[in-house]
Amino acid sequence: MFLRHIPNALTCLNLLCGCVGVVEAFHNNLIISCGLIGIALIFDFFDGFAARLLKVSSPIGRDLDSLADMVTFGLLPSIIIYQLLMQSIPDLMGIWKAYGAFLIAIFSAIRLAKFNNDPRQSDSFIGVPTPANALLIASLPVIVFQDESWKPLIVNTTNLMILTVVMSYLLVAEIKLLALKFKSFGWQGNEIRYSFIIVTVLLLAFFKILAIPLILIVYIGLSVTANLVKKDA
Repeated sequence: MFLRHIPNALTCLNLLCGCVGVVEAFHNNLIISCGLIGIALIFDFFDGFAARLLKVSSPIGRDLDSLADMVTFGLLPSIIIYQLLMQSIPDLMGIWKAYGAFLIAIFSAIRLAKFNNDPRQSDSFIGVPTPANALLIASLPVIVFQDESWKPLIVNTTNLMILTVVMSYLLVAEIKLLALKFKSFGWQGNEIRYSFIIVTVLLLAFFKILAIPLILIVYIGLSVTANLVKKDA
C-alpha cells in the first residue's frame, strides 16, 4: 500500500523545490533557485522510474507530474529570466520588457498540455522537454556566478529576449526528440541514447557548467540525426 505512493511523493518533492525556488528567485537568490531546479530534476527522473518499477502508473500521477513540472520547469525558469532581464535593463521606462520572460511559462504550459494528450510522445518527445529548457536557463546565473567575464554576454537584454523567444518556440516545435527511456539496457536499439550520455559526460568533464548549453545543442542534433537515419532505413 505504501509503495504505490512513492512516485507521487517524489513528484511532490519536485513541486516543493519549484515553490521554494520561486520564493528564492523573487528574493534574487538565483543560485539557490538554480540549485533547486537541479534537485527537482532528480526527483522528476525518479518519480517516473519508480512508477514503472512498481507498476503503479496512473492518470492522476501523470497529471500531478505535469502540474509540478509547470511550477518547477515552467514558472521558475521564467522568473529567473525575469530577474536577469531586470538586471540588464538600465532604465525604469524599459522594465516592461522583462515581462516577456513569462513566454517561457506560457509555452511550457502548452508543451505540457500537448505531451499529456499526444500519443506520439510515449517513447519520444515532440519539442524540447520542459526540464531540459529549465536546466539551460538555470545554467545562466551559475555561469555568471563562476566567471564574471560572461556577465556582459548573459545579462544582456537583447540576448535574453532572443533566448526566451527561441526556447519558447522549441518547447512546442514539431521536432521529434530523443527520450532517455530504456526498454532494455543493451547497446542495440539504444545507440543514440548511449552516445548522448557519453558525449554529455565528456562535455561536463571538460567544460563543467558551460557544457549545459552545448549538451542541449548535442541533444537536438543527435535527435535530428536519429530521425534522418530512421527515414533512410
